[in-house]
Amino acid sequence: MFLLGPVGPMELLLIVLIIIIIFGARRLPELGKSLGEGIKNFRKSISGKEKNTEPPSDKPQPPAKEE
Repeated sequence: MFLLGPVGPMELLLIVLIIIIIFGARRLPELGKSLGEGIKNFRKSISGKEKNTEPPSDKPQPPAKEE
């Protein structure tokens, strides 16, 4: 299943260290937050459900009263 074999704890530690070296420790929380927001927006767009949308009504709107 894996191309290079199973990933152990030493390999994960090496990957985390490389990420910290590339991005820096100060920028990692910002990257995590933006990644989480992106995933949330993706799920929202896939589900197609909006919070503030109302279903279209079949009834015609009454005419506005003029004064």
